Amino acid sequence: MWKRLTVLWVAVKGDARRLWFALGHPQAPGWLKLGAAALVLYVVSPIDLVPDVLPVVGVLDDLIIVPMALRWLLARLPDHIRQYAEDRSTRKPRAVPRGKPASPRKGFTR
Repeated sequence: MWKRLTVLWVAVKGDARRLWFALGHPQAPGWLKLGAAALVLYVVSPIDLVPDVLPVVGVLDDLIIVPMALRWLLARLPDHIRQYAEDRSTRKPRAVPRGKPASPRKGFTR
């Protein structure tokens, strides 16, 4: 299961980030939330179109269906939400400011 999720994450990392930020937009449509929930359920569900018991074909169907579903959801987004998600997903993370380390209190009194 973890190997399958790892392979999927490598394949869809950029699209998954865009979908995540699109879901966080205040005007995200309800169909997007339902589609994302259905996609997550498909990935973690033991029920597949092709069972994972088959060595290569079982994982291969997930590597085809999940990226296509992600792209399909992202392609139907309104323009302003798509642009918002694209901007947020390509933004570099902020550096955490590092201040002076906390110094121990000297002369603790009650």
